[in-house]
Amino acid sequence: MNIKLSQCFIAVDDHDKALAFYRDVLGLEVRNDVGFEGMRWVTVGAPSQPDVEIVLEPPLADPNASPADKKAMAELLAKGLLRGVIFSTDDCDATFERIRAAGGEVLQEPIDQPYGVRDCAFRDPSGTMLRFSQPRRQ
Repeated sequence: MNIKLSQCFIAVDDHDKALAFYRDVLGLEVRNDVGFEGMRWVTVGAPSQPDVEIVLEPPLADPNASPADKKAMAELLAKGLLRGVIFSTDDCDATFERIRAAGGEVLQEPIDQPYGVRDCAFRDPSGTMLRFSQPRRQ
């Protein structure tokens, strides 16, 4: 049996701002942009990983969700309390500088972690934490 990741999801509150970040700053390619029942999903991915997609979706992508639940999810997103994503990079410091120069909200400058990576962290325009991790050079 061969199991591998094909999609993951990141909640966004503004697809156009998210696209400006994920496409223009991170360099991910847009693979799909779909509207359905008043919602929008945009799929992006790294050119080097054609079989892995990141779906940028509303905070609660369920047309049957109650207004109270949608409001609660939007509030959690705004506080940065939804789970983040870790990207791998071959140069943490260069990645950090590129994102910072583009106005990314810095959470952590590059540091060597005790668990064997050098990483940094930002918030995307919706508040989601993104980490950029590089295996530490020996």
